[in-house]
Amino acid sequence: MNISLILVPTDFSDCALNSLNYAAKLAQTYNAEIILMHVVDTREAEHFSKFAKEPLDKVLERLNNQATQAFRRFLKEWPESSLVKDTIVSAGTPFQEIALKARDFQVDLILMGGYGSRGKGGQIEEIFFGSTVEKVVRLLPCPVLCVPIGWPEEQAG
Repeated sequence: MNISLILVPTDFSDCALNSLNYAAKLAQTYNAEIILMHVVDTREAEHFSKFAKEPLDKVLERLNNQATQAFRRFLKEWPESSLVKDTIVSAGTPFQEIALKARDFQVDLILMGGYGSRGKGGQIEEIFFGSTVEKVVRLLPCPVLCVPIGWPEEQAG
């Protein structure tokens, strides 16, 4: 298998950072590049817009700017930032946006963080409809690697 481009969606959580560190190891091994992606979930933005009584376009703009700034701060400090080809911030339903960008960029691998058997606390949507990772796996023909939080450290014991 030839891996030259890895898409790593992130929500800026510890779980996502763990998957990004794993992606860096793979990128070094295969001489590949990484595309980092954050999806502003428009469903959550709509709820916030209604709650804050603020126009949706302003909420989306602010969330987009926050994600862009988070990428800048992170890349300044992350020792493997030279492996990152591009950062993308998009808005929509996360699994759909990830699938679209993976196809657009013709990535060879999607590497995502996952909460494993622990889950994130039993959110009702995840129980009935599956996680973002599961939805991406169903949509895409390219490999999707899910790295659970704490892996591989937990495996060492």
